[in-house]
Amino acid sequence: MSPGNDFDLHGHRALVIGGTRGIGRAISEHFVKAGATVLATYARDRSSADRFAESAVAVPGSLQLLRADITSEKGREALMVALDGFIPQLDSLVFSAATGVHKPFEALTERHFDFTFALNVKAFLWATQTIAPRLRNGGSIIALSSEGAVHAMTDYTLIGASKGALESMVRHLAAELGPRGVRVNALSPGAAPTEAWNAMPDAARRLADAAQQAPLRRLVTLDEIASTAHFLASSASSGITGQTIVVDGGARIVGHG
Repeated sequence: MSPGNDFDLHGHRALVIGGTRGIGRAISEHFVKAGATVLATYARDRSSADRFAESAVAVPGSLQLLRADITSEKGREALMVALDGFIPQLDSLVFSAATGVHKPFEALTERHFDFTFALNVKAFLWATQTIAPRLRNGGSIIALSSEGAVHAMTDYTLIGASKGALESMVRHLAAELGPRGVRVNALSPGAAPTEAWNAMPDAARRLADAAQQAPLRRLVTLDEIASTAHFLASSASSGITGQTIVVDGGARIVGHG
């Protein structure tokens, strides 16, 4: 990164896991436009990745997309090969991948539990263990969380529990990686018009309520969320680690999200 500008991402190398849809895509785009070189992964949705590649405004070579389901051994191997050939040393890791089901707790099964925690928690631990040695001193790890980590939400039991575990892991990893000069934080967005939110039961009403009840009287934008990720990845946030940064227009301070 260029001296004299704490927010500059020129020369910055970032891995964005789950970086081709929704908030992950917004972060990938924002980083590229700010001068970073980004490797963005996806698990299955090739069409979304292709649309992203077609619409991305980037300097040639600054964005690479990779299909890699990191809950599988094959996907993890593919990611490691790509990192060795593309950006062997990193400045930041953004973990934006997530999955889960929206069901009442009586309808949840062991299978639901296993695949939710396999990606939302277990894969984050694997990514941190694997990527941390590749991060430069002063590097940053950012995990995407949600309001369900701390507040009960309808039909959100397993996703919320996994995000709570993720935020706890962030704090413990921050303590362990701090001596290496690596910062670890969670970024918890509020309601935003993404595919994940639209998959929730009664999404339109929930989004409208969230906009009305938030102190700013609106939903947060994907660019506002991505800008916060930019801050956490940059040296401007060099004193922040082990924290959950909330970007929700103030919704949580009045008990809504």
